[in-house]
Amino acid sequence: MSTPRIVRCEHCGRQNRVQPAGPGYPRCGNCGSPLPWMVDAGDADFAEVAEQATIFVLVDLWAPWCGPCRMVSPALEQVARDRAGRLKLVKVNVDEAPRLSQRFDLRAVPTLLMLHRGEVIARQPGAAPAHVLGEWVDTAIAKTKTSISDLREGSP
Repeated sequence: MSTPRIVRCEHCGRQNRVQPAGPGYPRCGNCGSPLPWMVDAGDADFAEVAEQATIFVLVDLWAPWCGPCRMVSPALEQVARDRAGRLKLVKVNVDEAPRLSQRFDLRAVPTLLMLHRGEVIARQPGAAPAHVLGEWVDTAIAKTKTSISDLREGSP
């Protein structure tokens, strides 16, 4: 299992220990504000860390030798910070997670996946700027919420 990370609350500045998995989303122990949730996962803990999350999950399938992967990482972290409490960023080093690479039929890195309750709801190959990634994430979330709402109301 991934180790907890120390995250500074952007509202009050307090340092918080954030666990890699758990119900809901992390909040500051001092002011209660949502904290960005960014963790690493691999073959052994992906199910617990990503698939069992109760909020939307952005999965970054990356490799340390990949230049675009290293370039997009800060943009992904910004997307996660901007959506604290609504999104969890899970980074998977594909060199260390061959089963996940095979499972998600990985053809190139970086590849981004949006998950909702363990199901892939969107897929994005390649790197992009933070504003483009943010729009992609927001669109995937909005489409999923609309579909869930339609199902609850009995719409075809």
